[in-house]
Amino acid sequence: MRLAARQLSPVAYWCLVVLGVTVCYFAAAQIGIQWAIVRDQISPLWPAAGVALAVPMLLGPRFWPGIFLGALLTNIALGPSLVTVLVISAGNTIGPMLAYAVMRRAGFRNQLDRLPDAVFLVAAGAAGGTAVSAVLGTGALVLDGALGTGDFWATALVWWTGDAMGVLTITPLLLLAPRFRLPTRVPLARWAEAVALTVCGLGTAVLASTTTSKLFLVFPVLVWAALRFRQAGAMLCSLCVCAFTIFAAVHGIGPYGSYELATRMLHVQAFDATVGMTALALSTIVLQRDRATAEITDAWRQITEMVDMIAPRQSLRSAMTQREDDELAG
Repeated sequence: MRLAARQLSPVAYWCLVVLGVTVCYFAAAQIGIQWAIVRDQISPLWPAAGVALAVPMLLGPRFWPGIFLGALLTNIALGPSLVTVLVISAGNTIGPMLAYAVMRRAGFRNQLDRLPDAVFLVAAGAAGGTAVSAVLGTGALVLDGALGTGDFWATALVWWTGDAMGVLTITPLLLLAPRFRLPTRVPLARWAEAVALTVCGLGTAVLASTTTSKLFLVFPVLVWAALRFRQAGAMLCSLCVCAFTIFAAVHGIGPYGSYELATRMLHVQAFDATVGMTALALSTIVLQRDRATAEITDAWRQITEMVDMIAPRQSLRSAMTQREDDELAG
């Protein structure tokens, strides 16, 4: 793949990557539209927001047109007018790019192996940048007459939380993707544990989407996933829980099915945000511990090697000193 990229001109390579970003954003947006609750374009879980934030982090900010084109293709069929669609698409691009700039300025690292990185992702990525997109998009719909002025704050809240959930669940997984390697010679017990975690994760996700009395069962599974399978396991479990609970809420079933739509989504998104932040923070802390342990082990190895190098010399020097003392005594 790298060889093919070298054979392309810079302009051709840029166009190819922008096209790929556009396709990825559009595909992620189509998933979000399946759960849309306002005008078929505002969803309580918007995976495209997670894709949009990951693009500048992984590929660089110069590929932002792919985000804009993906948002434009998504919204142009939904309307209500071309100007409004352009504003919404611009907001969907400006939000993640601003979040990226703030996070890079703060020293964010894609490895997500420090707790401050998780905090920056939540504060700037999930909360800050998505708020810009939500306000611009909702404002454009209100000014166009597609929404009443009284619906501004409620719609903006759903838009904001939906984008935030997309960042919390999708962006960490995409940041992990370049470093993912298929394990070799995995013990059978490890495979069995992975299967057991998958079954328990899906089971608790289903329970969480059907009854409030079983919501707490999600968190032991998250702890298990974070401790044994690090960020990949924890974030996949979080994504499953969010998908099941939001699906239930959108279709009026589950623990909050009897509530009005706005109240239902408020409860579900508050729970899902808690799950997402818990999975992200806990798995990051575990990874930070692993990194510190590896650094201590490496430092101990270097000290041991230095001692092994010094010890023979010290023994030789002691022998020579002893010989000189013997000669003087004799």
